[in-house]
Amino acid sequence: MTTVLENQKERKSGLDIPFVREMAEITQNMWKFGWDERNGGNVSYILDEAEVAKYMDIHHVIRTIKPAFPVNELAGKYFIVTGSGKYFKNVIADPEANLGVLRVSQDGEQLELLWGLKHDAVPTSELPSHFMSHIERLKVDPNHRVVIHNHATHVIAMTFIHSLDEYQFTKTLWEMCTECIVVFPDGIGVIPWMVPGSSEIGRETAKKMKNHHAVLWPHHGIFGTGSSIDEAFGLIETIEKAAQIYMLIAHHDIQQRITDQELADLAKAFNVTPRKGILNV
Repeated sequence: MTTVLENQKERKSGLDIPFVREMAEITQNMWKFGWDERNGGNVSYILDEAEVAKYMDIHHVIRTIKPAFPVNELAGKYFIVTGSGKYFKNVIADPEANLGVLRVSQDGEQLELLWGLKHDAVPTSELPSHFMSHIERLKVDPNHRVVIHNHATHVIAMTFIHSLDEYQFTKTLWEMCTECIVVFPDGIGVIPWMVPGSSEIGRETAKKMKNHHAVLWPHHGIFGTGSSIDEAFGLIETIEKAAQIYMLIAHHDIQQRITDQELADLAKAFNVTPRKGILNV
């Protein structure tokens, strides 16, 4: 005889589960913005065990998946992640085929699939980069939960015509929109172009995550992090808006701009500390 909890778990599937719906909606939004063409982009989101247990049997492991490297630092943590080769436009129609809920085993050697990733699907190929970034962000921010990677259009365009010095890149973005220095006072990290999906790009991204919430992959896209889906998405959204403004004005004569002193005044008014070495005040 099934229990009430078992019946609830049978009824609660797909978009009935809050964190699944949240992932489905944000992937749909990013696809509509044109940031995640084809199977581009990936998301990983740390979940609370109690929240997962409301909707899934955490004692039933569907199958195990070998991670690219042991992740002892994340042992026992639960994640909802996008699948490898999955199209963001399809997530909202069939979450269980395009997303997966995983738990890192207690020894860090296995990923235990609790829900989703139907038909032997596997997590995003960028999961090693995500895990490395999660590990570093958690060291500096215990409230960290989310890593989003996408191909934000104007950010990519900007990497072709702007210096990739991260101090100069950050300052230009800050100058494009008044709210930017408030949203990302720690600036944006920039790594050299690298082949995606490799441990090397994951390590270089994670190094930058020690001091930044966002890291730029030149000619490819951006990694944004936060304590929630909204925060990580809002960070990328703000950076992309600033890059869009830059691309609109880059070939015009600039008559006025936000000054360094005005940027410093903004930071003081909103009680944020700008990254050192960028403002000349």
